[in-house]
Amino acid sequence: MSTELGIQFTRFSAFYTPLIATIAGGFLKEEGFEPRHTVAPAGKSAIEALVSGAAHVVQSAPSQGFGPLEKGQTPPAVHFAQINEKDGFFLTARAADPGFTWERLRGRRVLVDHGGQPLAMFKYACHRRGLDYAAIQALDVPSGQMDQAFRKGEGDYIHQQGPAPQQLEHDGAGHIVASVGDAIGPCAFSSLAATRDWLGTEAARRFMRAYRKARAWVVETPAAGIAEAEASFFPGIDRAVLTATIAAYQRLGCWTPHVEITRPAFEATLDVFQHAGLITRRHRYEDVVASPPAA
Repeated sequence: MSTELGIQFTRFSAFYTPLIATIAGGFLKEEGFEPRHTVAPAGKSAIEALVSGAAHVVQSAPSQGFGPLEKGQTPPAVHFAQINEKDGFFLTARAADPGFTWERLRGRRVLVDHGGQPLAMFKYACHRRGLDYAAIQALDVPSGQMDQAFRKGEGDYIHQQGPAPQQLEHDGAGHIVASVGDAIGPCAFSSLAATRDWLGTEAARRFMRAYRKARAWVVETPAAGIAEAEASFFPGIDRAVLTATIAAYQRLGCWTPHVEITRPAFEATLDVFQHAGLITRRHRYEDVVASPPAA
């Protein structure tokens, strides 16, 4: 008899392929799970699904733990494995620009994703590339409306997570000129989170076995093969666009062979959030991160 496993995504995109692959590649089924996945409703945190018992594992980010810690509270969940060890947003221009430098953004109109972590990372990428964020004209358009706004002529550049930039290229509506992940380097960007109680269960150990296999598979498998396995999860995305997106994340090094959220990666994320003024102190690794369940 299979065990039901609830998974909730904060955002659903090819960027989270290591977790999607646990389902698409049959790795959870091999461990005796019947997985069901949902996406957090607008305005709701996936962490709420853990607290209510609606999900066992969620796609989140270690920075999620900073909010409760800033209020002197214990986070209700811990982050036990990484999904992406780099930021997955790209910068797209209207025309190809092989010699692009971040200095080109000075004085230009940029549609910037104003979500908490994406904006903090974008500001830090500007800083790392020697550009004052205040020197650009950052346009604040709701995330869901940014793509259409750019296609209608608003902005000189747009800051998006895959596959949106790859779709713009495919449609001849833009050209990717930079990666925020390249500008920042490794950091604790996105993660798997669960309650401490669940992490002590046999189900958690079985899940972790499946996730390690799925992660190895997405590291070793050509992008076209992964896209084929995941195609049914992305019915509205052209197969070539999905393949290009997965290949971009493989090249970027988002999906490293190790699953652990490392201390250096966590410290890098603290740097980002401190620079953005979103935390008042450097939080302890142990208060946010837990080791993956033993196999």
